[in-house]
Amino acid sequence: MGIGRFVYTPILPFMEESLGLTKADAGVIASANFLGYLLGALAASTAALPGGRRGWFLAALAMSAVSTGAMGLGSSMAAFLGLRFLGGVASAFVLVFASALVLDRLEAARRSGLSAVHFAGVGCGIVVSAVLVSGLAAEGYGWRALWLWNGAVSLLALAAVVRLVPGAAEAEPPAASSRNAGIDRRLLALIVAYGLFGFGYVITATFISTMVRTSPEIRSIEPVIWLVVGLAAVPSVALWTWIGRRWGNHRGFAIACLAEAVGVAMSVLATDALLVVVSAALLGGTFVGITALGLIRARRLSTGDPRRSLGFMTAAFGLGQMIGPTFAGLAYGLGDSFLVPSLVAAAALLVAAGLVMDPGARPGPQAAR
Repeated sequence: MGIGRFVYTPILPFMEESLGLTKADAGVIASANFLGYLLGALAASTAALPGGRRGWFLAALAMSAVSTGAMGLGSSMAAFLGLRFLGGVASAFVLVFASALVLDRLEAARRSGLSAVHFAGVGCGIVVSAVLVSGLAAEGYGWRALWLWNGAVSLLALAAVVRLVPGAAEAEPPAASSRNAGIDRRLLALIVAYGLFGFGYVITATFISTMVRTSPEIRSIEPVIWLVVGLAAVPSVALWTWIGRRWGNHRGFAIACLAEAVGVAMSVLATDALLVVVSAALLGGTFVGITALGLIRARRLSTGDPRRSLGFMTAAFGLGQMIGPTFAGLAYGLGDSFLVPSLVAAAALLVAAGLVMDPGARPGPQAAR
């Protein structure tokens, strides 16, 4: 999923150069992916969806891999929009169903700390795609080959998942009682904050490679900038879930949003290569961690089947990240800069941090639950 969701970022500069895509075009393509993510999250959260969770999970992973590779065969905006839309639907299904499967099993086994391993997969996918893109580009391969190779690697990963995820019969998730059918106030605030986080991270996550390539002072670091994001993402979930267990998931979520806001602002305010690398590390070191903390907290604030809450969370996130790239692309056209949209994104992250802080919650393990 990390490949399917995020490989657009390092490939985008090559597509812009070869196809003459404008920043607005690039933003619309990214938003098509996030529109699919939004609608996929809503579909995945409905209780009327037939079949088992494992089947949907594997089918979505297959769609993600195929739609990723097929981008290398497209030639028109319509094809790019359609394929990225399908990839977005697939990503949402993977996140909702994989998280429901894994978090439920870990909770039942009283090993919730291992959720960090699950969410670290996204960072691993980013690292793999970054190494693959930079290596193939160094050998002179064009943007089509970059998509095809990443799709092929995703299919290989799918084969491993089929073997590793057990096919045992699934227990029915518990039903929510009518007394507890409403949404907890803290959960509602978390859902809104999660949507703001989606908007806040996605502009930098979509355009950071483009930002670096279009800045002569720091263009030399383009081959490694997305790799830095991925490498920082891999251990980040373990760090932030540890902070969540120690101080409460809501506080960990807020602190991570604050750190990410600094990274987003630095990405457009800094002109020194080292500072831009630091901003990439702050982005990678927080966005998967925030995702994990948000979903873990939503799972614990849920009554009954957690898929409903996870679906609402993912839908809010999808709405925020759908708006972000289009807004950034249009704003870029007004001033030939990502400065304004990135600072607006940083402000959204600050608001998200404020929303999740609950003065009545106690620090420590009880607050984390």
